[in-house]
Amino acid sequence: MDMRRLRYFAELAKDLHFTHAAKRLNIAQPALSQQVRVLEREVGARLIERGPGACTLTPVGAIVAAEAALLIAQVDDARERIAAAVRGQGGRIRLAYTRSARGGRVDALVERFRAQHSRVEVIPETGWHAPNVAGLLAGRYDAAFVRPPLDDPGIAWRLVDTEELRLALPAGHRLARLRRVSREAVAGEPAVMWPRENGPGMFDRIVAQVWPAGGFNLVRYEPDDEQLLRAVAAGGVVAAVPEGRARALRVPGVVLRRFTPPVPTVDIGLAWNKRTVTPTVRRLLAILDEL
Repeated sequence: MDMRRLRYFAELAKDLHFTHAAKRLNIAQPALSQQVRVLEREVGARLIERGPGACTLTPVGAIVAAEAALLIAQVDDARERIAAAVRGQGGRIRLAYTRSARGGRVDALVERFRAQHSRVEVIPETGWHAPNVAGLLAGRYDAAFVRPPLDDPGIAWRLVDTEELRLALPAGHRLARLRRVSREAVAGEPAVMWPRENGPGMFDRIVAQVWPAGGFNLVRYEPDDEQLLRAVAAGGVVAAVPEGRARALRVPGVVLRRFTPPVPTVDIGLAWNKRTVTPTVRRLLAILDEL
């Protein structure tokens, strides 16, 4: 349906007076009557019962008037957000966090963005790397925190932070007595990991750095880092986890140990769709440059 006709009808529905509504709309009364008749043909039902002294809404007309008012408010609100974004004063950003990275520079970046652009509505979600990338490509997100490497040509990204990987061990494990653990000592140890499809690049990077000579003995999958660390606490398995996430969760019964050099690391990046970069994303990237 034509938004202009819906606006005309919503205005008429306010007092059901064609002359008054036409004056408020700054159009001639016959033109308003014609537009209402066209809308009735589009809907396929009468919207107005016209009487000698006044007119009333039909049951269908009452529904159309209510829905039209809602649609008009949404459209006007969207236009204002877009205009504010263009002016650099407002708008919104749909931002996806990755489950394996909160705190540190990630939160510092978002908090500074909120402070500098308080009129921008931040709509956050949390997911794994792979769904976040899919959301960027589908247009569900404007920007997303991801775990590089990325191989999709439609996605651009910029480095936010690099974290050291730590070895999570049960408190009574024989390797827990060491300050640093070698790759040779970890080879063959039963390990727990999240499914590779959650973040293929990060998964492969962890395995390549911690088990470079083989010996990756994967015996258990868990859906996220918290459940992974709880599996470690229960005994029988070890895990390689980003330091920030492991310390933030602080699962009892788990000790964290550093690896011997070269220290294994993983990156956290901010990604966006190359074809749909928005003004709010550009402002977020500008703050990342400051940091």
